[in-house]
Amino acid sequence: MRDLEKPEIIARLRRFLSAIREVHEGLAIAAKLYHPRQKDRVFVDAVLRYVAEIEALAKDLTSLPLDSRGLRGVAGHLAALAASSELRALREGGERVKADLSAIRYSIAIHGDTVTVRAYDDEADYSAEVTATFARFRQDAAKDYRVNYPDERSMNSVEERILDRLAGLFPEPFSALARYAEQNRDFFDPIIDRCFRELHFYLLYLDFIAPLRAAGLPFCYPAVSTRDKRCFFRDTFDLALAAKLVKENTPVVTNNVFLRGQERIFVVSGPNQGGKTTFVRTFGQLHHLAALGLPIPGRKARLFLPDAIHAHFEREETVVSLRGKLEDDLIRIHDILTAATPDSLILMNEIFSSTTLADAVFLATRIMERIIALDCLAVCVTFMDELASLAPRVVVSMISTVVPEDPARRTLKVVRRPADGKAYAWSIAEKYRLTRAWLDRRLAP
Repeated sequence: MRDLEKPEIIARLRRFLSAIREVHEGLAIAAKLYHPRQKDRVFVDAVLRYVAEIEALAKDLTSLPLDSRGLRGVAGHLAALAASSELRALREGGERVKADLSAIRYSIAIHGDTVTVRAYDDEADYSAEVTATFARFRQDAAKDYRVNYPDERSMNSVEERILDRLAGLFPEPFSALARYAEQNRDFFDPIIDRCFRELHFYLLYLDFIAPLRAAGLPFCYPAVSTRDKRCFFRDTFDLALAAKLVKENTPVVTNNVFLRGQERIFVVSGPNQGGKTTFVRTFGQLHHLAALGLPIPGRKARLFLPDAIHAHFEREETVVSLRGKLEDDLIRIHDILTAATPDSLILMNEIFSSTTLADAVFLATRIMERIIALDCLAVCVTFMDELASLAPRVVVSMISTVVPEDPARRTLKVVRRPADGKAYAWSIAEKYRLTRAWLDRRLAP
């Protein structure tokens, strides 16, 4: 990704993506055509476009400052492919087929509803004679009354039959065309195809975050480890939410997060609509994006690379599974705990909200004990403050905060602080005129 952010490299690779996209479009067009000879001719153009781009990119990459092992490997593979006898045969065979077809000369005679196709026999070019005869009468350019007809890829029945007659008159070029297409159906190098798709993803990501960077939001390449589970994120934020807010010209709230020593689990509580779900989603995003080698939201970061990310978010009940919500929660959590290892990351958002508080605390406590025993990283968003006091050296309590002068307003900041059990429900009810006093006043006769 650091290489891809260099202007000269990204510009050249964008041209590569555009060229390979044209190749795929050509192959898609060929697949949709009905006439086999037309399909094969379009196929030849796609192959030659592919060969030309491979040879050009292999040459260009030798002069670009590639530092990453990945792109240097791509450059080496391209160089070997461009110098291979297979690619040379692909180019020479396609150029020969194209040249032989272009050399065909023929005449069409139309009489009534009869069309006759025959080989060209040095007939006079009347269009040239007419142009020469009237050249002396030519004046300044007049208004062009010609009509541009749409360029239809597929041929009509008359064109198809003309092409069939030509194949009968000139069998060798058309036989060579069919052989070339049949022998080279699988011409696309699988590594180049995979490289095209992966580069496309990486450049799309850079395009996606470009407006966020332009709005002043920070991105960084994190320090990563597969052994040390300590982590920190400075001025981080949820990528999807930030993209939405930037479009709306709304400020994006950032957060600072860290785990140190034996700390492994965040238990996030606090009022609704305070940023708790956004926090757990952000934590998962950061680890997933870092694992892909992408710049992540934040000014500076360090993280542990997990072997897997297991997420449990609330789902609506569905009749398809024939399970109640509590049963579904238990089965999903069981599957996560079965698959998780000490190197995993577990994300849980509002588990067991469908049962009684006592039962929810009992079940969630057993689950937290399993996660603590695993020694894996986890984030648990919950309304159960009791979970925040489990294993103080391992569990970190965080809460979403409100504006002290106006508890109905959320700061969207999530900070390290002991759970206080406050949901600020009264302030919300007051804001929306749903308190007892407001209801009495509004419902009074």
